[in-house]
Amino acid sequence: MKMTARGSIAALMTCMAAAGAATPAVASTVPVDVPLGAARAALGVDTPRVATGVPVPVVGAPGTPTFHQGEMLPTPLLPVIPVGTELGDTGVASPLPNLLGGKETDGEGSVESPATTLLAKGPGAVLGLPLTMPNAANYGLPDVTDPKLGILTPELTGAPSALLGLR
Repeated sequence: MKMTARGSIAALMTCMAAAGAATPAVASTVPVDVPLGAARAALGVDTPRVATGVPVPVVGAPGTPTFHQGEMLPTPLLPVIPVGTELGDTGVASPLPNLLGGKETDGEGSVESPATTLLAKGPGAVLGLPLTMPNAANYGLPDVTDPKLGILTPELTGAPSALLGLR
């Protein structure tokens, strides 16, 4: 059996898609508390509490190429690769002494950001050869055509939000 260039590319892309099909689910974040206790001891003042989560990016399966009638190369030639992560819960809380001028009005201000999922897709490339498929009207030779080149824009999807509080 003779393997053509187009068949080799199709077999390679099929193997890449099969290998990437078993990607794990988006991992959560690694929680981190910022240690500010030493600053409290050194300065003698109440320090803010800061806690966040470090995102753990997970690479997904690349997009599968598609062959179109009359084209010799798949679209997109350079596949788009998704990367997903979760932006963890972030909280910053700081004491606010004498908020209204008296000890009884001591409070705490906080800014919190709930966890949200973020998905980024890298850029892809579309390439068209300057030759068409073989043309029977041209004795089986391909016709010359304008080459095609295109870049698929990167994409970022997510809905981060923040909450401002005063206690």
